[in-house]
Amino acid sequence: MNVLVVDGYNIIGSWGELKQLKLNDIGQARDRLIELLADYQAFTGMRVIVVFDAYYVKGIENRYKEYQVEVIYTKENETADECIERLVKDLKNVLNQVYVATSDFAEQRTIFGQGALRKSARELYIELNDIDKEITEKIEESKNEGRPLKIPLKKDVLEKFEKWRRGNI
Repeated sequence: MNVLVVDGYNIIGSWGELKQLKLNDIGQARDRLIELLADYQAFTGMRVIVVFDAYYVKGIENRYKEYQVEVIYTKENETADECIERLVKDLKNVLNQVYVATSDFAEQRTIFGQGALRKSARELYIELNDIDKEITEKIEESKNEGRPLKIPLKKDVLEKFEKWRRGNI
């Protein structure tokens, strides 16, 4: 199984839309990131874990699932990097390929040494945009296909029926 572990605040600080949301309300930026990652998870089928450190959220460690995305808030004195390194160590095995999304170079080197692969914030952003385009194309294709007919008709006959239906005789 492929697993994507995301350094939440690193990604928020790297993407324009999320940076703007962060200026007004960090909670909105976190929620939007989780929504985007949910789309990613649904399309790719990967297990997605997003980690936020206690720098912005004080208190005990908190874990929950939202839209099939696992959300982790670290313990008060634990950084997201430490939590991500622990997750990579726990998850990486012959059955799992772990990817870590962060643009923190030091973190990339550390997780790479543990056998995980990295995705920069920019790479993940581009991948999400490509997925969004592909979904839009598939929706358009399905709209254009219409419902299958029970009786196969030639194209010119279908066009004539469509004109009648629309009142364009």
